[in-house]
Amino acid sequence: MPSGFEAFDALVRSRATTLVEELKELIRLPTVSAQETGIDETASAVLDRARRAGLDAKAERVEGGPPTIVGETGAGEKTLLVYDHYDVQPPDPLEEWQTPPFEPTEREGYLYGRGVSDNKGNLMARLQALELYREAFGSLPLRVRVLFEGEEEIGSHHLAAFVERYADRIRADGCIWEAGYRDAAGRPTISLGLKGIAYFDLTLRAIAKDAHSSMATILPNAAWRLTWALASLKNERDEITVDGFMEHVREPTASDLALLEALPYDEGEMQRLHGVRAFVRGLSGTALKVKHFLEPTCTICGLTSGYSGMGSKTVLPAAASAKLDFRLVPDLTPTLVRDLLRAHLDRRGFTDIEIVSHHGELPSRWPADTAVAKASVAACRAAYGTDPVVYPLMAGSGPMAQVCDTLGIPVVGFGSGNAGSANHAPNENIAIGDYLDHIRAFGRFLHVFGGRSL
Repeated sequence: MPSGFEAFDALVRSRATTLVEELKELIRLPTVSAQETGIDETASAVLDRARRAGLDAKAERVEGGPPTIVGETGAGEKTLLVYDHYDVQPPDPLEEWQTPPFEPTEREGYLYGRGVSDNKGNLMARLQALELYREAFGSLPLRVRVLFEGEEEIGSHHLAAFVERYADRIRADGCIWEAGYRDAAGRPTISLGLKGIAYFDLTLRAIAKDAHSSMATILPNAAWRLTWALASLKNERDEITVDGFMEHVREPTASDLALLEALPYDEGEMQRLHGVRAFVRGLSGTALKVKHFLEPTCTICGLTSGYSGMGSKTVLPAAASAKLDFRLVPDLTPTLVRDLLRAHLDRRGFTDIEIVSHHGELPSRWPADTAVAKASVAACRAAYGTDPVVYPLMAGSGPMAQVCDTLGIPVVGFGSGNAGSANHAPNENIAIGDYLDHIRAFGRFLHVFGGRSL
């Protein structure tokens, strides 16, 4: 019988089909938190799987929140927290899926289905790795705690209250976060934090009801008014022009620039994946990476007004609305952004535009020299046979600050996705080989963070 990671890898190879089939079972559950479907059923399935992986796990709630799975297993000097979420994004638009989103399908070495990358794949892979590690080595080298929530995709509204109530059950020396992927060149990536987010609806009503478009001579048009307001938030050079906004963004330090200069980034492959010939502002090199990783965003996520059906309808829209999100970097906060946005619109006479705040999350950033970061680099290097790419921040957002900043837990993220995983989009996918490799990498991460040598 092989010893150590020879045995561990042999178990992963021999059970590859079973491991993937088990993931498919979880993907089949339509756990769409935005639509309140499948939450309790999926929480029950995740709880059962956590217990089968050897965790003393329970489903706990705070008032009004979904079941959150907490549990622990193992013993040692170090404690690791594993954060994942079991809810997924809505699958719309359904007509753009090649196969049904909740019928996981293998095609050419990839597994397709809603949630397979974000985030059920990582959740399942880590439970499987715990189980296989114990089988290969006899016991875990550390204590492992899990925190699996069910409303990340709608803003983790109850997580802060949950962390406050159950802090003693999730404190740890380090945390592995939900997400991670291979980059466009196939290299494993590790992130040291993520951006925050502030999400708003802008709404206005210009007249009592839709009117004949001939009345545009004397009546205000809600669609035009909202368009003018939105145009004031960002210029044609893709620069955010909200009054005072950029004054709260930290300038890159010398170490930030050195990290980004050394960071490989396959610009050509990213352009190919997204079907563009050039990035905004024509950026490339370090300037491109600074913008992507260290600058905030202001994004129109949706616009609604007037008539948009087939044919023509000569109508003057009475009302208009837009959905906006801002991805936040230090030192921006959701409350600050809302205040700046309100003041910016008011100064320009758009006092009639109502701002409705939705979910907001703080940015979170951690150093590269923490024990959990060093362990992740060593584990990925050993599993993939190449140095991982270390990102200062993920471009996406999540409730990292609510958990890790609140409890002072250093955090990293790496996982089983790829640069074309299409998270939140139709045909979400992972490569089956990447899924199995993440199990192998996570096993090595447990080993190193637990104080053992590879």
